[in-house]
Amino acid sequence: MSEEDGGIRSRGEEVIGDLAQSLLENPLFSQALGKALGAGERAAGAQRAALNAIDVPSAGDLERLSRRVRALSDRVEALEDELDRLRRDRTAATSTT
Repeated sequence: MSEEDGGIRSRGEEVIGDLAQSLLENPLFSQALGKALGAGERAAGAQRAALNAIDVPSAGDLERLSRRVRALSDRVEALEDELDRLRRDRTAATSTT
């Protein structure tokens, strides 16, 4: 990349930054952006409610369930290890008597 390309790129980034700043300072733009974000959140809430009404779990529900299953699996594995240890101890105790 030449020095000229770097200068053009730098200037382009500066112009974009100035434009973004001007847009954020514009009350009409800020109001429109706020309404758009609010509408998106309301739509997401309606989607969650609709899925809930037909008993379809959300991604968050599935993630929580997945974490619980992993935790339960870890506990079962720990119990299996403990049972194996007790069996070895019992076998060792009966073979030495």
